[in-house]
Amino acid sequence: MNTIVKCIVLASLCLIMGNTQAQDTLQKNKAELRIERLIQFKDSITQNEKASLKTEVETINKRLERGEITKLQADALKQEMAKKRALNIENRLAIADSQIALIKRNPEYYAAKQTSDTNFVFSIGSKKIMSFARDSTPKYDIRSSNMLLFAIGFNNTIMDGQSLEDSPYEIGGSGFVELGWIWSTRVLKNSNFVRVNYGLAFQWNKLSIKDNQYFVENGKETVLETYPLNLKKSKFRTTSLVVPVHFEFGPSKLKDYGDRIRYFNDNQFKIGLGGFAGLNLNTMQKVKFKVDGDNQKEKVKSDFNTNSLMYGLSGYVGLGDFSIYAKYNLNTLFKNQEVDQRNVSLGLRWALD
Repeated sequence: MNTIVKCIVLASLCLIMGNTQAQDTLQKNKAELRIERLIQFKDSITQNEKASLKTEVETINKRLERGEITKLQADALKQEMAKKRALNIENRLAIADSQIALIKRNPEYYAAKQTSDTNFVFSIGSKKIMSFARDSTPKYDIRSSNMLLFAIGFNNTIMDGQSLEDSPYEIGGSGFVELGWIWSTRVLKNSNFVRVNYGLAFQWNKLSIKDNQYFVENGKETVLETYPLNLKKSKFRTTSLVVPVHFEFGPSKLKDYGDRIRYFNDNQFKIGLGGFAGLNLNTMQKVKFKVDGDNQKEKVKSDFNTNSLMYGLSGYVGLGDFSIYAKYNLNTLFKNQEVDQRNVSLGLRWALD
């Protein structure tokens, strides 16, 4: 029994000593991380205050143009705003320097400030067996975000030498759906006016065929022919996996929280220009008809001589999460046809973060 008690006490001491050593290391790493973020914060102080001063000066100039104030009053207001912003820079830099000096003298200060962090280390002696750590410190600047992409609308094809009025597909019954996940990355270091959006998305393009017709494969060529029975519906659908890429332009609102900055595009105008490329995963045709008064349907999955590679141009314009969306396939729908036809779509797009 004494031997068991001694072993338990020895193991407990090893665990406590190892955990204390690991905690000291974690605190040191946290202190260094905090200092790095404060230095980044200092670099942005002058620029943010100058940007605010610029906005204030523009407001004063507008008041002067409207005749609300005189030039003398405008100059006085500008000097007052400049002095205020200069003092803001001086005071904020001093606060940041004081925090850095405090953390350098007291590395444990950071750990005390972050009481919500969870750290657990299991070790025997100096050998760490297992550790869990969660750093609740917010990142000073986040340049990338991600969001859900959803789009829906009308789809049809453009044929060489023909207009949409001559299309063999119904305008109202033909449509598309797009669903995916995209990332948005700020291009410029200190401005969110230009973003690049990229990701993965599934596209479903559906064509409702008119005049009791359906697609038939004649060797390497796919053609429309009249179905032998009266069709209630005749639909042709392609499913693709694509990589959409857009350069997005538009203003954003900058919010400075002291220890972090964030850009927000809520209710802001935006325009995106780009394209997409990917692979056609599946092609299917479905027809519905009646036989002796009973509803029947027939589904055929085949490549129908469609092009495997999908690529095209796309763009959108909108406000906040919502926008009007258009896309045009540069690739032809079928590999071999007397008249080339390319998908064209117009609809609504949501990017939900």
